[in-house]
Amino acid sequence: MKVDNFRLQLGNKEYIPIVIGGMGVNISTTELALAAEKLGGIGHISDAEVCYVCDQLFKTSYTSRKRKKYSYNAGNPDKSEEYFDLEEVAEAQKKYVEHTISQKSGNGAIFMNCMEKLTMRNSSDTLQVRLAAAMDAGIDGLTLAAGLNLRTLDLIKDHERFHDVKIGIIISSLRALTIFMKRAVKLERIPDYIIVEGPLAGGHLGFGPDDWKTHELHAIVNEVHKFLKTQNLNIPVIPAGGIFTGTDAVNFLKAGASAVQVATRFTITKESGLPDKVKQHYLNAEHEDIVVNTVSPTGYPMRMLRNSPVLNYTIKPNCEGLGYLLDNKGKCGYIESYYKALESSQKGQRMKITDQTCLCTGMARYDCWTCGDTTYRLKETTNRMSDGSWQLPSAEDIFRDYRFSEDNHIQKPPHKEKVKS
Repeated sequence: MKVDNFRLQLGNKEYIPIVIGGMGVNISTTELALAAEKLGGIGHISDAEVCYVCDQLFKTSYTSRKRKKYSYNAGNPDKSEEYFDLEEVAEAQKKYVEHTISQKSGNGAIFMNCMEKLTMRNSSDTLQVRLAAAMDAGIDGLTLAAGLNLRTLDLIKDHERFHDVKIGIIISSLRALTIFMKRAVKLERIPDYIIVEGPLAGGHLGFGPDDWKTHELHAIVNEVHKFLKTQNLNIPVIPAGGIFTGTDAVNFLKAGASAVQVATRFTITKESGLPDKVKQHYLNAEHEDIVVNTVSPTGYPMRMLRNSPVLNYTIKPNCEGLGYLLDNKGKCGYIESYYKALESSQKGQRMKITDQTCLCTGMARYDCWTCGDTTYRLKETTNRMSDGSWQLPSAEDIFRDYRFSEDNHIQKPPHKEKVKS
């Protein structure tokens, strides 16, 4: 049996049941999302650091203007005065979404991954603006991520597309879902889909520092199915995390899942936003190179490659230009760690910061090599070139392999040797 034997039904539309996850900052590019949409699936873009992303894509200057505005405060650990311009956040979000949506050419959909933990010094207002602007720009769906999203629906309940746009939530436990559903029921806005992200996913994990070790995706998905049945709710459930082959996906689909969300295998595609040199690091990684740490200022554990440059950061916080993880009081764990290390560092010795990292800068520079637990298997999916490097497959190569493969077989892309100049 193949993934192609199944379909995902959302409202009155039918999709190939393959969803590409929304990897930020701009790893899930417009081009990657469009590749899924063209083939009848669902592609995500991410609004992580959307102002910075627009600066890179469209040569806007949101980041430099913000940096200039707050340059007087660069040496101050107190960032409470530094706010994002909400009109500029809305403008950037619309620009990015419209740029993507305008290029749709298939029967699939483009969703946006919106993270609650991207607090941006003013968590409620900045999230509201990002969600509303994405809907204004025509996004097909909003995936609420990185948090319990207890009041997120309230932020957009008066928007004209509140009952039109598809809305889903990423959860890692039944408890998180039940908390979210209480508010959803009161607002009469049940989610259109539920993504259940398990412990093998990449990036931030929705578990405690060690809890991820004791959970298993199939078990969590089964709990969610049972809960929905007791509530007489027919909501598509989409497992995510560690689904490496089409056969892995079929096993979930046969057990009642409506689709699967996949991301790790798409990190090394030509369309992925990661620099090609970083993609080679992913392909060369062994299982022991993949670690879960607690260096993120969000408080969530993160899975990444152990040689990620961000793990050696001692850079000065760049909150003036970025500052996407500043909480509502203008604080961030990395700022505190940086100034403590600065104060205690000895003259002539290199400063060390081991407990936190500057995630804003790390993600913007592609120095934070977040990855799924199965990253070490990526070398199974493509061809080794004569110079020792790995061939980068297209997103279509990977999508079609998930869709049509059987018996855990992985179809590598057609071998194309580099032409020496």
